[in-house]
Amino acid sequence: MALSWNDIKDRALAFSREWSGESSEKAEAKSFWDAFFHIFCIPRRRIATFEKRVKKIDGKDGYIDLLWKGILLIESKSLGGNLDRAFSQAKDYFPGLKDHELPRYILVSDFARFRLYDLEEEPPHEFTIEKLYEHIKLFGFIAGYQPTSYKEQDPVNVQAAEHMGKLHDKLQATGYQGHHLEIYLVRLLFCLFAEDTSIFERCQFQDLIEQRTAEDGRDLAQWLENLFQVLNTPDGKNGLGNKRLQNLDEHLSAFPYVNGSLFSERLPIAAFDTEMRNLLLDCCVLNWSRISPAIFGALFQSAMDQKLRRNLGAHYTTEQNILKLIKPLFLDELRKEFERVKSKPKKLGEFHKKLSQLKFLDPACGCGNFLVIAYRELRLLELDILRILVKDGSLSLDVVEFNILCNVDQFFGIEIEEFPAQIAQTALWLTDHQMNMRVSEEFGKYYARLPLEKSATIIHGNALQVDWRKIVAPESLSYILGNPPFGGKQYQSQEQKKDLWRVFNDVQGARVLDFVAAWYRIAIDYMAENPKIRAAYVSTNSITQGEQVGVLWGDLLKRGVKIHFAHRTFQWSSEARGKAAVHCVIIGFALQDTTEKRIFDYETPQSTPKGLKVQNINPYLVDAPDVLLKKRRKPIQSTPEIALGSIPYDGGNLILTPEEKLELIKANPKVSPYIRPLMGSKEFINNHERYCIWLPGIPPVIIRKFPCILDRLERVREMRLASQRLTTQKLASCPMVFGELRQPNTDYLAIPEVSSERRSYIPIGFISNDVIASNLLYTISRPTIYHLGILTSSMHMAWMRAVCGRLENRYRYSASIVYNNFPWPQNPTDKQQQAVEKAAQAVLDARAKYPTSSLADLYDPLSMPSELAKAHHKLDTTVDNVYAKKKFSGDSDRVAFLFQLYEQIATPILPKKSKHSKRTI
Repeated sequence: MALSWNDIKDRALAFSREWSGESSEKAEAKSFWDAFFHIFCIPRRRIATFEKRVKKIDGKDGYIDLLWKGILLIESKSLGGNLDRAFSQAKDYFPGLKDHELPRYILVSDFARFRLYDLEEEPPHEFTIEKLYEHIKLFGFIAGYQPTSYKEQDPVNVQAAEHMGKLHDKLQATGYQGHHLEIYLVRLLFCLFAEDTSIFERCQFQDLIEQRTAEDGRDLAQWLENLFQVLNTPDGKNGLGNKRLQNLDEHLSAFPYVNGSLFSERLPIAAFDTEMRNLLLDCCVLNWSRISPAIFGALFQSAMDQKLRRNLGAHYTTEQNILKLIKPLFLDELRKEFERVKSKPKKLGEFHKKLSQLKFLDPACGCGNFLVIAYRELRLLELDILRILVKDGSLSLDVVEFNILCNVDQFFGIEIEEFPAQIAQTALWLTDHQMNMRVSEEFGKYYARLPLEKSATIIHGNALQVDWRKIVAPESLSYILGNPPFGGKQYQSQEQKKDLWRVFNDVQGARVLDFVAAWYRIAIDYMAENPKIRAAYVSTNSITQGEQVGVLWGDLLKRGVKIHFAHRTFQWSSEARGKAAVHCVIIGFALQDTTEKRIFDYETPQSTPKGLKVQNINPYLVDAPDVLLKKRRKPIQSTPEIALGSIPYDGGNLILTPEEKLELIKANPKVSPYIRPLMGSKEFINNHERYCIWLPGIPPVIIRKFPCILDRLERVREMRLASQRLTTQKLASCPMVFGELRQPNTDYLAIPEVSSERRSYIPIGFISNDVIASNLLYTISRPTIYHLGILTSSMHMAWMRAVCGRLENRYRYSASIVYNNFPWPQNPTDKQQQAVEKAAQAVLDARAKYPTSSLADLYDPLSMPSELAKAHHKLDTTVDNVYAKKKFSGDSDRVAFLFQLYEQIATPILPKKSKHSKRTI
């Protein structure tokens, strides 16, 4: 077990008195360094070796004075020796070391001076032997007091997971698998962590393997089984009776009683060989004190899957993203309360007690990332409280450990897979110990919670089927949080669909919902028994866009849900290469209202969010009334109707590439009048060429003159007959025309269905009716340049971004939600309309100056011509003035205004209750 810092400082002073004045590099070096490690009550021979021979970069043999593999390299010089040269000499040994042997720290010394290099930080620390006690905390890594500021991409996390993954594969290959293998690996994880963080003695687990097991691994499994039983058997300490055998092996009897249910289950005996034993020893060499439980849990799970292991670093949730949820959910508020009461002893004590009574539930906890970070932040806040209590004399250092009130039993989780559920519970124990070490380091007295008397409650089960009330009573719960599975309707398994439908059995249209929506409904039903509970989920942005909003939030708003904070769309991913980014939102909600509402917005999905205090957050995550947009077949006002283009249903046989078009015309030039340009979103935006055979209204006698066309029509007929859809089969009787014909008979305004989110404006423009619009292009017949001006303005673009659906993060325009619900200007004057028309024409004129550039070129934010940008800016100002005399501060302001206008248009007879009155329309 680790010594307290007070004891270590006393030992450091004694060491300095004894060795001050030593001068010879060789004569007393070994005794000197043995005594140095004795400061920390660490036997040097257990962790480090003298005179380690290695090949230097020049191919010659070199001898390292002292090496602790993976941790520390020491190079000594005689009194007055050059420490710079000693450091350079130490670095020369690196080429002869294996990757896992490379140290993080280099210590050079001439007996009178110490210089410690942390190779991950700058600069080194230098001091005399007399001042060693003042700098002794720099050597916390020897005693097990490892700093707990983790890097999300720390290679140690990935290396550790890779090692465990290899060991997993080897054990699985022997036939040891399933539940037993998962528990076995979690136990090994705990042991590896324990010996680097002072739960066990330094290298105690490694020594057991190296010294007591055969090199061929034949007896390793039995020794591990014995160890697991010992760790689950009281040792007579902590007021518990000694239930261990009196003649127990001395190596085994030295291990502490752990308990905590981790070692209680009897597992089948595994089987090891030489390679597997070496793999486990390689794991022992890693510095497990640097492992972050929040990151490592997901890495550990990924390591068990060979496919995921190929890109191991991409499969965990970053701490930065987790903090985006927990800070506004509870941490910011608790920190503010702490600042208010920290100078008032009585209130500070009450606040401390309050922290220990908070309870947290993650109903889709995975490996426990959210719970781990939440617990760590709770303990850090408690540590701030303890500092004040000790400083003002309210708390004696002798009893600090009895005033650590926060514990892992405040945390609850549900996880559908057993292995991550096991990891989650273990990760919370590891976090608890790391925080106990922080307390020990802070106050100089070693403190550890052994045996593990309390544990988090992590249930292996389906959160949409189990009763949350049986896990934690609603009246005692404080917060619900997490990152439930997303699953759009097309990606849901049949079992997931059944779960979703069961949850929303009373909600019409629920089949369009993403799977994550079920966690909102279950949480609200649970929270109804305690409206003080607050919740926050990471979710797909789809539930705040398009048709899902009316279905999900129509139900939730009826139940009294209020959104307290929201992160608008951002990219949820790790920092790893090859990352699979998902575009998400975070929504904090409750059954009670609050005046402290905040929206966090992102200029780009990867940028840093900007928080803004708002009056209300509606289901579209904008500061506007709680209105829900209906799917409308016709515009809410008297404006031209919109429609999707025509759908071929042809198996590609009526569609032509430019090359196919030329081939047909070359074979028979008279076919040319029946080939028309075909335009969808890509063709419209990028000037791509595509064509189609267009035969509506063409007499059969003409069609039969072209065998090349007849051959294609036959394939269309066969394709339609082979369809499983009855409506498509019926279309086989007319193979010469598209399955659905919606081509305008006049020139039309075109709006691409899908457009990049990078653009400030969706490219919109006029097209001749000779050009056939596909079903990836919206068309507006008989438009005027005034309609173009309104639709291509920032006012309409802001509305579109707020309410449209998304394809990944690209805009997905909608007729029924975006266009038909869009509030047009009310009763514009002729002068205002003319101003809009003039400004819109200026936009068209600016485009026309670049005839060889596509709309993609013109509207790329990096290449947009300045005159086009200026024309759009003028149009934006003109359209804003038509809507209102006020100056809009930005898109958020525009959207808030439009929602209020929509509410007036949709319910013109009903009086408004307030600026943000709730109305489902």
